Amino acid sequence: MDRHTPSQRSKNMRAVKSKGTKPEVMLSKALWHLGYRYRKNNKTVFGKPDLTFKKYKLAVFVDSEFFHGKDWHIRKKDIKSNQEFWYKKIERNIERDKEVNEFLSRNGWIILRFWDKEIIKNLDVCVDKIIKQLQ
Repeated sequence: MDRHTPSQRSKNMRAVKSKGTKPEVMLSKALWHLGYRYRKNNKTVFGKPDLTFKKYKLAVFVDSEFFHGKDWHIRKKDIKSNQEFWYKKIERNIERDKEVNEFLSRNGWIILRFWDKEIIKNLDVCVDKIIKQLQ
């Protein structure tokens, strides 16, 4: 049973962003201040990475732990309501992430994926990983 009324749940879900999330903004601002230039949500690159460095063929994705299924085999049990919908949605997201990784890798791209909480907790480590790939 859902803790929220249908209208409250609808309001909450409308507030979920697909781009411009706090971790994405933190990462992009940190890179920008260091002088690195990129494109955000580049539609010309398969999978629309959150940040792309086309010259270096580097694609950076910032993935939500919930929507992209971090530790899915364990956290799957936490979903109590509308399980059929969420299982299908999250498992398809995991599958799509693999397809995007395979396609970009076959075409010579380097892919970096960060969990949103990883960026919030260890921004410097994430920035260093990106810089290392750019050098």
